Amino acid sequence: MKNLIFIFASFLAVTSQAFSEDLIKYNKELDGFDYPFEVTTFEFNSQNQDLKMRYMDVGDKDAEKVVVLLHGKNFSGYYWEKVAQYLLDKNYRVVIPDQVGFGKSTKPDSYQYSFGQLALNTKVLLDELNINKAHVVGHSMGGMLATTFSVNYPNLVDKLILINPIGLEDYGRYAEFKDTNFFYKNELNKTVDKARNYQKKNYYDGKWSDEYEQLLTPLKGMLSGGDWDIIAWNNALTYGPIFSENIVDRLSQVKTETFLIIGTRDKTGPGRGWLKPGVNKNLGDYKTLGQEANALIENSTLIELDGLGHMPQYENYDVFIKAFSKAIDAQ
Repeated sequence: MKNLIFIFASFLAVTSQAFSEDLIKYNKELDGFDYPFEVTTFEFNSQNQDLKMRYMDVGDKDAEKVVVLLHGKNFSGYYWEKVAQYLLDKNYRVVIPDQVGFGKSTKPDSYQYSFGQLALNTKVLLDELNINKAHVVGHSMGGMLATTFSVNYPNLVDKLILINPIGLEDYGRYAEFKDTNFFYKNELNKTVDKARNYQKKNYYDGKWSDEYEQLLTPLKGMLSGGDWDIIAWNNALTYGPIFSENIVDRLSQVKTETFLIIGTRDKTGPGRGWLKPGVNKNLGDYKTLGQEANALIENSTLIELDGLGHMPQYENYDVFIKAFSKAIDAQ
């Protein structure tokens, strides 16, 4: 009898959890999903339309040093919580924007995405906050943006820190050009299981944890909400600059002190599935890419994290934060 009660209770617990996950519904601006810090709205006009850029601005506004954290493509500002808290404990002011098209920011019906445009949007935000100098940190696609920002606005950047950035090779050189419809179709067919399996394979070396699962919560809610079409469309549009802008050519233009934090197991290679005929390029060899980028950036320090992949700040926070501390504290 006790065994039957236990089995029934377990069934109810699993059913309840599944049911509660089904009830998660978020609109295109993630209303109802709590970020780790207070979210503020910056309203501005870009490309002849009024937009809202959501951001977190935490720490002492009179702090001597400011850090700007730029998110990757599959996430938004919320995933910087641990890194931001570390910086707050070291008395930094931390600004964490959601770029237009991501997270809680506006998802336009139409927008010409480029890293130049996103860099300008970020600069306009910093101007609004009266910030004229900052350490700029970019992860994944945020590394492409951070590099562009550093080249376009060198006087605003005190230090550049790139964490497993994509864009260390020219994807347009090796991969076939795809219409936005290609990416839109893929986004419309996205599921939580597909996202989980992709991240498990490509980010975490086949492993999974409750912490990784929590990062999927916004996606679960948006897929269940009523705005997935416009979210998917913006997701598709933001692939454009990844494949059309050659960030490798900009690396030699970076004059700011730079730190490359590279999980050497990373194999992230956008366009690997549609290489041009005759191309045999092994995209995503970060062990090599990190060293090549380090050679191209004049004032660069390479910190390799052996055995870690695309998300070192989650895969092994203790190892990552030691490397990050070395970069952020360097004089």
